[in-house]
Amino acid sequence: MKISVSDRKGQSFLALVFLIGAIVTIVGLLIAFLANSFVDTGYGLSESASAEAAANSGVQDAYLQLERNSTISHPYPSSPYTLPVGSTTATVYVTQNSPSIGYVTVLSISTVSNRTRKVNAVFMLNASTSQVSIISWQDIQ
Repeated sequence: MKISVSDRKGQSFLALVFLIGAIVTIVGLLIAFLANSFVDTGYGLSESASAEAAANSGVQDAYLQLERNSTISHPYPSSPYTLPVGSTTATVYVTQNSPSIGYVTVLSISTVSNRTRKVNAVFMLNASTSQVSIISWQDIQ
């Protein structure tokens, strides 16, 4: 059996179609992967900002509670209180006499989806006036 030149052209054309199809498929998968990454990054940034806002709200609430009653205590890690903030919650720890006598350390933790943010603040209590002063306020994560 003799193979003609036109049969070989068909075989070459079929190989070219498969090559082009493979390239189009790879480019399509790359675009889909990049689009998914960009969307996840945008949602992750939004979730992280929401978690940080809720954690800051927890510290602000603890500050208000200290202003009203300077003897409150919810020490880490045994007995936190939770503060609902919108659709999420902040878990707040208030530890008296930490890092030293006359100081209060507040740790607030909030998680939105899989993004966790922690805010730590240290307050100084004036025993004679019951005045609460902010010493430090920092994001941990």
